[in-house]
Amino acid sequence: MINIRTLSDIEALSESVDLECKLAAGKNGKGQLPTDFWPTYSAFANTHGGSVLLGVKEKKGQFSLHGLLDPERVVTVLFNHLNNRQKVSNNLLSDENVTIIRIGDKKLIHIHIPAANRKQKPVYLRGNPFNGNTYRRLHEGDRPCDDETVKRMLAEQVEDERDNRILPGFGIGDIDLDSLLAYRQILRVAKPGHVWLEDNDTSLLRHLKGWRRDRQSGEEGLTLAGLLMFGNWEAIQDAVPHYFVDYQERLEAKTELRWIDRLVPDGTWSGNLFDFYRRVYRKLTTDIKVPFSLKDGQRQDDTPIHEAIREALVNTLVHADYSGRVSVLVVKRPDLFGFRNPGNMRISVEQAILGGESDCRNRIIHQMFLMIGLGERAGSGVPKIFSGWKSCDWRPPALYEKDDPEQTLLELRMIDFFPVEVVTRLRAHLGSAYDNLPELDRLILVTVATEQVATHHRIMEISDDHAHDLTQAFQRLVKAGWLKSSGHGRGTVYHRPGQTLPTPEQVFGEASPIITESCEHLEESSEHLQKSSEHLKESSEHSRRAEEGWLIVSGIVNPLIDDLQLLTSEVKQRLAAKANEAQSRKKIPKIEMEEIILSLCEGYYLTLQVLAQSVNRTPDALRQHYLKHLVEQGRLGLAFPTAPTHPQQAYTTMQKVNNND
Repeated sequence: MINIRTLSDIEALSESVDLECKLAAGKNGKGQLPTDFWPTYSAFANTHGGSVLLGVKEKKGQFSLHGLLDPERVVTVLFNHLNNRQKVSNNLLSDENVTIIRIGDKKLIHIHIPAANRKQKPVYLRGNPFNGNTYRRLHEGDRPCDDETVKRMLAEQVEDERDNRILPGFGIGDIDLDSLLAYRQILRVAKPGHVWLEDNDTSLLRHLKGWRRDRQSGEEGLTLAGLLMFGNWEAIQDAVPHYFVDYQERLEAKTELRWIDRLVPDGTWSGNLFDFYRRVYRKLTTDIKVPFSLKDGQRQDDTPIHEAIREALVNTLVHADYSGRVSVLVVKRPDLFGFRNPGNMRISVEQAILGGESDCRNRIIHQMFLMIGLGERAGSGVPKIFSGWKSCDWRPPALYEKDDPEQTLLELRMIDFFPVEVVTRLRAHLGSAYDNLPELDRLILVTVATEQVATHHRIMEISDDHAHDLTQAFQRLVKAGWLKSSGHGRGTVYHRPGQTLPTPEQVFGEASPIITESCEHLEESSEHLQKSSEHLKESSEHSRRAEEGWLIVSGIVNPLIDDLQLLTSEVKQRLAAKANEAQSRKKIPKIEMEEIILSLCEGYYLTLQVLAQSVNRTPDALRQHYLKHLVEQGRLGLAFPTAPTHPQQAYTTMQKVNNND
């Protein structure tokens, strides 16, 4: 728990952990537990934990101490409510989590809310986890969870292994027998003479728990693990509609989605996890330079780097939440290997790096890999990855989570702590000022230059400096104008001034251009405006407006709607009918809103502004919570996919385009 003694400690706290400050004065000014404390309690518990300060006023990031006259009474009310199940589902607090602090002649209350473990989630209010009573901390606010998110929490709570369930209606005919045969051959090499090798396919699957009989119900059949590991693409799609695995090899160290080699389920191969692993591992390790070494007179072609990549790939597949809406993604670039899986980790990132503890989401799939010598035993996988990277004196891997949508990411960068070319370019731009900086400040600047952004957590991974020293270093660099901060609390990131932060689609930060002078930022902005005007000119030269009011643009299939006011009344009425529910209701389930968006975009390309106006939402909220996800899933397509910032960028349902094709 963080120790707060002065107001400066409170200001520093806002830079390092999630923090919510509430005045909590009450009607009589003596202090009262505010009603909006409870959504914050639920949100922190269901996300990463955080601190609430009662008696502190926050305004635009500036803190002023108000104090509470009777904090003991407020604490008593807090614990009374915590033990009332009609108020909140779980009491996560003990006396050690609640502290009354005196600063000068005033008192405040510091409440540290720990993150709930998966057995305790969801932490909800009013006796019902659904109907907006469960919250998560997203984008500096307490957001009510949709029912789909709550159901995933409940499933995580009761299912120690998510891949154990029997799939009714699925059988041995849904297995890709070539995949199972290949697995049998690898098992024969790994464990010669193993008794399972003589069994038929169904028996082998049963031994692997890919086929299971429920002793209580008598139900028998293919498990989710068996289908995901060895199934054919059509059957996997039927059982797990959001399942998708994606490998991309990119030629440059950039976040742009340009690839020179890609592997996705396209009907030419099974699409299952075992085949994906075999194909992708070969691609990932093709160009790794193997140092010459001998062991017992035999050349060793397997290095710690091979082991780290192998473990990272297996980890990605066995910890993925295949009910989530994010794809499994593996990226190979000249400067890094990137791995993403849907779903957050079941243990903390810190515990995973430390090792010794594991809570695998798909334990059966994990055991299937272990049987053929792939992957590590519980709790040792992530330390093996970090150890392999350390053996080359490269930057420590970056392991982190994103909450919207839930995903876990691992970046393995093949660069030094202070890459020569990066330092050279920094010196060229900052002159002697760079060399006069403390080493910690230089480390932060180099990290931003190589990883696009820096956070307290990331710098603590690669530095032994104290958290307070990190805060001061970041503040110095921001004050000097060399860095800019965005967000606050755990979500604070530091980046180059004038830089656009990476979007959720750009999951692996690029080796970004080095910090430039302000005049160069102006030149870049001018160049961007010039390019935008060229896009507009090009679009106008290759488009015409039809009688219906939409644009017919050369090179795209469907009409493009960029202005509702220009449409005929018939077209406007047709769109309005599809969007009626979204227009009339402020709160609508996420799945329902997605269906409305997909319906609106059937047969048309709709710009962001048109979509936002149609469904009565702000453009930023629509893009952040719906459009990016739908594009990532392949359910929405872009009018100008090679020009993401095109001023007339618009969206269409992919199914419609495919049908026309």
